[in-house]
Amino acid sequence: MNINPAAPTIHYRGRQLDRYDAVIPRIGSAITFYGTAVLRQFELLGSYPLNESVAIIRARDKLRSLQLLARQGLDLPITGFAHSPDDTDDLIALVGGAPLVVKLVEGTQGIGVVLAETRQAAESVIDAFRGLNAHILVQEYVREAQGRDIRCLVIGGRVVAAIERQAKPGEFRSNLHRGGTASKVVITAKERAVAVKAAATLGLDIAGVDILRAERGPLVMEVNASPGLEGVETTTGLDIAGMMIDYIERRARPGFRLKSGG
Repeated sequence: MNINPAAPTIHYRGRQLDRYDAVIPRIGSAITFYGTAVLRQFELLGSYPLNESVAIIRARDKLRSLQLLARQGLDLPITGFAHSPDDTDDLIALVGGAPLVVKLVEGTQGIGVVLAETRQAAESVIDAFRGLNAHILVQEYVREAQGRDIRCLVIGGRVVAAIERQAKPGEFRSNLHRGGTASKVVITAKERAVAVKAAATLGLDIAGVDILRAERGPLVMEVNASPGLEGVETTTGLDIAGMMIDYIERRARPGFRLKSGG
């Protein structure tokens, strides 16, 4: 990338790329820094992004995204964050004790998510992650969800598809990449409104919003800026990728510039 205010360019394998009307960011979590840097360069050139770089970065930081969702009044699993080892006891008590869930702030697809069924296990897991200098969240275990969650696919402020994901036997993570299964589901008006508001709060035009069905109502577990399409399309029979293209065709315009400054 040539970061030049007069004539910025992007090169791929020695060839300067033309300007594109629109780009579809599909950025894996392991390359978030570089991927969003490239996306910012496309934005600088005036290409319309399906999700803006600043929104993707916002969603990738689990702690920041939960703080933003909480500020908008969206209900979440009780979540604790602490840095000092001296705070472990208070952290465990804050989320209601064991069993509890420990999550890496940078984790994805269920990687870095551990269920600690006892207090001793919780202390061991927390200490182990801290020993690796990893940033972690501690969350309440929503027992009534029974290893299930709802993935709502939001495009342009509308839930276009929803599936229920069920963890495989002996597992509590419902991610399809972890062996979970998916089925069609009918969501409530409240769940639909929560999914739309969660995506809008993080500034995402396209999002996969994961919701737990708890006794106190729907809880936003995570908002994914690059949601997988295969599981949703296979389960529902809907052409989600086609809907994304249709949305771009309606929204993309020449000479796009970021509203938020990036």
